[in-house]
Amino acid sequence: MKSLSIALCLLASAFTFAQETPKTEDKKPSENPNELKEVTLYGNKKQYLKVESDKTTISVRENPMLNSGSSLEAVKKIPGVITSPTGSITLNSRGVTIYIDGAPSTLSGNDLQNYLSTLPANAIEKVELIYNPGASFDADASGSIINIVTSTKRKKGLNASVNMNYNFNQYQKPSPQILLNGKVKELSWQTMIGYNYIDSENNSSNDQIFTSFSPNERLFQKNFAQFTNRNFYWRTGTNYKLNEKSNLLFNYNLNLGNDRITGDASTVGTGIDFTNNSLSKIKNSNNELSLQYKTKLDTIGRTLDIIAYSNFFNRNPNTVSNGQNNGTSTFYNGKIDFNLTNHYLKYDFAIPFKKLDLSINTGGKYNYIKVNDKGIYNLNSPTNSVIDFDYTETNLAFYVEARKKIKKLSLTAGLRFEDYKVDRLAIQDGTETEVDFTNSNFFPNASAMYEFSENMNLSASYSKKIFQADYNVLDPNNFANFDQYNTSQGNPFLDPAFFDNFELKLTAFQFVSLGGNYTIARDRNNFIFTAEPGELVSNQTFQQFDKVKTMSLFASFPLPLDYFFKSKEEFQKRMNNMDKMNYIFFNVNYIKTTTEGYDFSFENKPIWNYSAQAQFILPWDIKNTMSYFILPKGTWEIYQITKPIQQFDISFNKDFLNKKLKIGLHCFDVFNSNEVNALVSSTNLETKFYQKQDSRTFRISLTYNFGDLSLKKENTNINIEKTNSGGGFLK
Repeated sequence: MKSLSIALCLLASAFTFAQETPKTEDKKPSENPNELKEVTLYGNKKQYLKVESDKTTISVRENPMLNSGSSLEAVKKIPGVITSPTGSITLNSRGVTIYIDGAPSTLSGNDLQNYLSTLPANAIEKVELIYNPGASFDADASGSIINIVTSTKRKKGLNASVNMNYNFNQYQKPSPQILLNGKVKELSWQTMIGYNYIDSENNSSNDQIFTSFSPNERLFQKNFAQFTNRNFYWRTGTNYKLNEKSNLLFNYNLNLGNDRITGDASTVGTGIDFTNNSLSKIKNSNNELSLQYKTKLDTIGRTLDIIAYSNFFNRNPNTVSNGQNNGTSTFYNGKIDFNLTNHYLKYDFAIPFKKLDLSINTGGKYNYIKVNDKGIYNLNSPTNSVIDFDYTETNLAFYVEARKKIKKLSLTAGLRFEDYKVDRLAIQDGTETEVDFTNSNFFPNASAMYEFSENMNLSASYSKKIFQADYNVLDPNNFANFDQYNTSQGNPFLDPAFFDNFELKLTAFQFVSLGGNYTIARDRNNFIFTAEPGELVSNQTFQQFDKVKTMSLFASFPLPLDYFFKSKEEFQKRMNNMDKMNYIFFNVNYIKTTTEGYDFSFENKPIWNYSAQAQFILPWDIKNTMSYFILPKGTWEIYQITKPIQQFDISFNKDFLNKKLKIGLHCFDVFNSNEVNALVSSTNLETKFYQKQDSRTFRISLTYNFGDLSLKKENTNINIEKTNSGGGFLK
């Protein structure tokens, strides 16, 4: 932590200097008494990152490090975000719930990741990292929230932006896009239309020891898969200013996918020589509609925000495979019809009491989710096996949250009531499995923040949360059985998990954070490989663990290189415009997980994660951005990382024609080193898991803007953000 102390000292000196007024010659006092005494010499301050006690905000749309690819790529590059060996996203070691424009996404697992892969990053205005969400957010957020805020700015008249991403490794595929937006009187609008065409590969292997046999049996399995992802998207939104106090927003988003997966698999063991070739064709569609009403009720700051949202998603995979096992022909056919419907309605009401330095937020929501998934399978049999899964969830919630400021101390206390009713029904070959879950519970939260100065504060928080097992981990049709030595299915018997989250954090200068969190999770579920006694079949599923304790320490801080290599005057200029600043931003995580009631076949060691993002301004105004992360050996939850996971990305960007044309050259995973090597142990089975995607990719990005590039002062936005978690009033 010595480097962190040095960085804090440098930052303190830098910010102090940046806030000083440059010396000038003495002049006569202004004759105009209303004239400002100080003048900003170097333009408006431009920030890509802002650290607050309750959240961190990352600008994406104008950040060349993040805006050239997909939303998923952008999120994974954000400081503190770690992709686990199983592919899930975490923030400072906690599980993450993805919100889009303030509403939680219903999609989960691969469906959510595929959706984020098709949402272009340049459609995002900013990303909010909410570390310990309070009562105003859904209790079904096990740890943290990543809120993806899409672009809302509109420009007067008609404006357009044409984008082209050309990805190539051994495949070469373009992804074109056009963005139109404008404003006519009180109506502003935006439409984005695009097409993604991406080919990729994945190599994986499982070296598995089945310990219920005497002597142990070993299976070595390899799989090579080629993916073709074709996706068309259309996103449109309008914002109508009803009056000076009220806005009405409407959004419609459409995604159509047509994917293809070919696979070559092999399994070798005692007396076993199995090969298999497969072809999967997957069509899916996603329709989203949202209507939002925002209004300021009076001049003292009371506001009302109402959101109605509906989501309709379907997916239809069709898989055919055939192979040989010691000269005997084998086959597998699978067809799935998946449908999801979600309706969501919520309101938020803010009541400030300025004389008391007190504010109260209250609100409620109703959510309805319906999932039906029917799978028909045929594995080396003349008869079909049918699995029919139905899932219905209703959720009614209300909350109240109070914020009070006492001098330098800000206090927040909230309580949320959630009423869940969940019905699960799985019918397999005529056998019914029904699980009903009803839970009504209160979820408290509390936080305190002390301001040492304008640029430094210390905050502490606690929240109780729940994680409802989603359809992705419950559905027995989740991937289903894909050959005679492997199955993959959800577990419909999983109970919800409850979390107690504690956090302590120091923030400084809107760039630096230092802190830790501690989480106690009961009945947490994890992805695991299992095997039944006496069977040479590996099953990928989810298993519940009684209690999991996680301690995480984290630090994020920048190193402003211009402070050392440029003059003080030039450094001051660049402090007012991060777009021109040379810097390196560091993030460090220490994670220790203790799983009670689970016997590891290896030593449970804490894990570290290091990441850095850098920006350099080169000659001819070429902007060079680089990012690097490494997850060394150690224990991640129940998985032993046996080889570091790491990746290095680099890009070069330049503006032409008065910033109307932007050209970028990018290389992801320059050294082709991002791969997963992990050890997983469970009853009757030990698995050495390996996965390598063709993560080294080159990209050329072109963006050309038409129309007026400067935003007009007039707009149709009404800002009614919730009050800061530390107390006070609306921004």
